[in-house]
Amino acid sequence: MIVNHTSNAADIILEHPTKKDGAAMWELVTKSTLDTNSSYKYILMSEYFNETCVIAKQNDQVIGFITAFIPPKKQNTVFIWQVGVDTNQRGKGIASKMLHFLLESEACQSIQFVEATITPTNRASQSLFQKLARDFHTEIHSDEFFTKDIFPGDEHEEEWRFVVGPIQH
Repeated sequence: MIVNHTSNAADIILEHPTKKDGAAMWELVTKSTLDTNSSYKYILMSEYFNETCVIAKQNDQVIGFITAFIPPKKQNTVFIWQVGVDTNQRGKGIASKMLHFLLESEACQSIQFVEATITPTNRASQSLFQKLARDFHTEIHSDEFFTKDIFPGDEHEEEWRFVVGPIQH
């Protein structure tokens, strides 16, 4: 499924990635404050989990992405691993449009909950998922999930789990 959304400059195309998009997703992460995973992770996600991942392209350039998967023990949930938007494209609603595209996709038709982990200082991501809850007229809950002490070293903040739902399609 491909959806065109008009932006200020040109059309933004939302689609599920292919393995050829993985490198561009990784490059976007390396220019951001997101946790940098190996390029292999983005290629792998684009190949094996592409039905639950989304890319936003403008002029054939990846300007945003979502990596996500349906956990084997929670078939009614889609877990959002990362949401990235090019710094020059932020504030245009691209992340929100990608989440909606994902939830409207065939792979997510039986999804009732959206789950993500977010650090306490990442207010932008918290706002994104609060908006998703408002858009679907549903609830959002958060709780302590991955505490700071389980991460190696001192660089990683704790991660709160945010759960949006139930989602009505």
